[in-house]
Amino acid sequence: MRELPLPITSQEWMRQMFATKTALDGGVIRRKVSDVERLVGRDDFLAAMRKRGFRVVENAGHFVVFCNSDDVLLRL
Repeated sequence: MRELPLPITSQEWMRQMFATKTALDGGVIRRKVSDVERLVGRDDFLAAMRKRGFRVVENAGHFVVFCNSDDVLLRL
């Protein structure tokens, strides 16, 4: 079984993600971990988030990205 080519490059996928209104406004975005791993790679994705100062949490198969450098507080 051969692998199908990716429909988009990893650089273009990341560019599109950071160009969304939510990301530009400092909001919160969610991406499936499986998509990130397939299209970009977990390590490269997390490195890009660190470079921008964004916070990332992983839960239930998703990365939740806080597109700002504010602290993330957990309140129970």
